[in-house]
Amino acid sequence: MKKRKFGLALSLVLAAGTVLGACGKSDDNKGSSGEDKSDSFSVAMVTDVGGVDDKSFNQSAWEGLQAFGKANGLDKGNGIDYLQSQSDSDYSTNLNSLVRQKYNLVYGIGFMMEGAVEEIAKQQTDAHFAIVDAVVDQPNVASITFKEQEAGFLAGVAAGKATKTNKIGFIGGVESEVITRFEAGFEAGVKEANPDASIDSQYAGAFDKPEVGKTIASKMYSSDVDVIFHASGGTGAGLFTEARELKEKDPSRAIWAIGVDSDQVSEGVVGDHNVVLTSALKGVSAAVQDISTKAQEGNFPGGETSVYGLAEDGVGLAAINDEVENKADIEAAVKEWTDKIKNGEYTVPDTVQ
Repeated sequence: MKKRKFGLALSLVLAAGTVLGACGKSDDNKGSSGEDKSDSFSVAMVTDVGGVDDKSFNQSAWEGLQAFGKANGLDKGNGIDYLQSQSDSDYSTNLNSLVRQKYNLVYGIGFMMEGAVEEIAKQQTDAHFAIVDAVVDQPNVASITFKEQEAGFLAGVAAGKATKTNKIGFIGGVESEVITRFEAGFEAGVKEANPDASIDSQYAGAFDKPEVGKTIASKMYSSDVDVIFHASGGTGAGLFTEARELKEKDPSRAIWAIGVDSDQVSEGVVGDHNVVLTSALKGVSAAVQDISTKAQEGNFPGGETSVYGLAEDGVGLAAINDEVENKADIEAAVKEWTDKIKNGEYTVPDTVQ
């Protein structure tokens, strides 16, 4: 398996997300608009169970396809589209459906689709696929991975500097290499910024259960945790709900949530306040645009893995909330560690120590 690193413009993932509705399955040979896809370059994606409106990972990917579409005069049902998976049993069916619709490139979004992408890629050898957050070693699959530990580390630095109780929380979705990288980096960042802080890490076991995320967050906040970072897709909506409710009850309370994948600052609004400290960014949107453009130009990176980290501007940290008392101190620390990571002075661990 070849590996390549590509630079990204993280500004692409900072754009405000549009909440999008679910899409039903189309006829075998047509897109949702009924138009045959065989005459022009077209791209589609299959979401994991988090759904296209998870305000996080899947939504970032769809925003990337929309941006690609806008640059090429395409829109939903006319050159770009998605199919939403309600369960993991939908993955293979949805991938096959898009291949039959003759899309030139089909994305599987999320590591949970690794098995399905490999299965269908072996069956449909003339089709081109891409997968985000996993590696499928097939000549007709482009694999996209990120150094989540580096984004998580910067979030940990911010959390370690912002906490007043020295109690910090992490909520993961499904235990996996990807989410563990977030967790490992976050814990390392907290410890480097604040050796006195303790971290409570818990997993929800799902990316689409906001009620579970809310329950975990409630228990953490009630135990004096004042900063929680989530890497849990749609489950993280429960964290934001709990943080907003607590802030609404007591506006003077210093309580923070940290978003993931895209800038989730819009999820933190409570009257004149905002409970989102920052967000750990992954350039999913820009990566999807990048690979789609290469495929359109005849440079599809099949059989290769594109790796995006801080050095490639593929991950990062969103702006620090103006309401935090020591904002300048946090920003200085984040910049210091960003430079150390980029120049190779510090290597962020990708497994929990």
